[in-house]
Amino acid sequence: MQKCDDKGLTMQDAGNDASSKAEQEQSVQHDVVIVGGGMVGAAVAVGLGQLGLNVAMIEAHQPKPYDPEQALDLRVSAISVASEQLLERLGVMDELLSLRHVAYKGLETWEMEDCITQFHADQIDETHLGYFFENRLIQLCLWKQINTMDNITVYCPDSVSAFERISANGQQHIKVTLQSGVVLNATLLVGADGANSQVRQWAGIGITGWDYAQSAMLINVATATEQQDVTWQQFTPAGPRSLLPLPGNNASLVWYDSRSRIKQLMQLNHQQLAEQIRHHFPERLDSDFTVIDRGSFPLTRRHAQSYCQDNVVILGDAAHTINPLAGQGVNIGFKDVDVLIATIGNDRPWWTQSTLKQYQCKRYSDNLLMMSAMDAFYAGFSNDLLPMKLLRNGMLKLANHDNPIKKKVLKYTLGLS
Repeated sequence: MQKCDDKGLTMQDAGNDASSKAEQEQSVQHDVVIVGGGMVGAAVAVGLGQLGLNVAMIEAHQPKPYDPEQALDLRVSAISVASEQLLERLGVMDELLSLRHVAYKGLETWEMEDCITQFHADQIDETHLGYFFENRLIQLCLWKQINTMDNITVYCPDSVSAFERISANGQQHIKVTLQSGVVLNATLLVGADGANSQVRQWAGIGITGWDYAQSAMLINVATATEQQDVTWQQFTPAGPRSLLPLPGNNASLVWYDSRSRIKQLMQLNHQQLAEQIRHHFPERLDSDFTVIDRGSFPLTRRHAQSYCQDNVVILGDAAHTINPLAGQGVNIGFKDVDVLIATIGNDRPWWTQSTLKQYQCKRYSDNLLMMSAMDAFYAGFSNDLLPMKLLRNGMLKLANHDNPIKKKVLKYTLGLS
């Protein structure tokens, strides 16, 4: 799916810039260079390409092609209605719905069985709350869309060896040198390169955050239960236990626990792990299942101190990583994409910090609110103190009553308000 061409091989003379004219003539000029071709990076590439900009996207690995006989991937995402609407505008939703997916209508969370909070699509007059897709399939459909667009060039497999600010005709640009030796010049550099963002570090944008004392284990299981349309999560003092419905008689289980406990579980064979799941997951999980695959990752919280500067902007995990309790990671990344496309789409110098700050102002506080809410849930349920337990379960029971606040919370979670 690699697509490289010779568009823009000649640049304007850089005048007194330190780079030689010969070097400039060997450079490739783009309006935007995006580092990172995952779900968020590919989405912003399509969106900016739809605005008519000349876009370059750099990625080390192509997504693996789709085969319906393949085993289900471990990495799946709950795509909210707002993210679905973005993917529709980007022209990939129809293709996605032709691949493996599950539409879910219900969301349930509890600690004690009689203190449950249940959300359903009917409560907000929607047909569904969202879809579960394998991350790779979302990325794959976005790449397929990119491959139809003549104004997007993909540099893959490739990576960045150096960044540099240069001046040409009184205007700043970013020079990006790739490991392959290709040199790119662009008015805007976009960092969509994940939690350890190379762009963010080069730009000198600091981060605040911490490592949670937990890891999450992802476990794909084959079940006797037919495809479900409700995703659920039970809180325990050691961490939540969750089920995400997958296509067919399959589900993804998420086990949050201490890092030492998850490390111990990762050493078990599939049969031993299944026995641990039966013992520690709620009874509503059908005991007739088989473990197919598993993996784990540590939980961290990171938030960039700024999302932009002149000619540079970051989004997605490069700007924020969130506790995955509510499955909002990629959804807030897609919100970033949506707002950034709208900001750049306005007729003004979109590469300047003053303009990019409008994107930052719209997204920073919203992201911080979601991150803080997840932290509050994490802290509130990470203990076994009786007064705290009674309080939080009372709140869950109260939250289950149908009222305008419940509907507002659900709409906010889905990105509809």
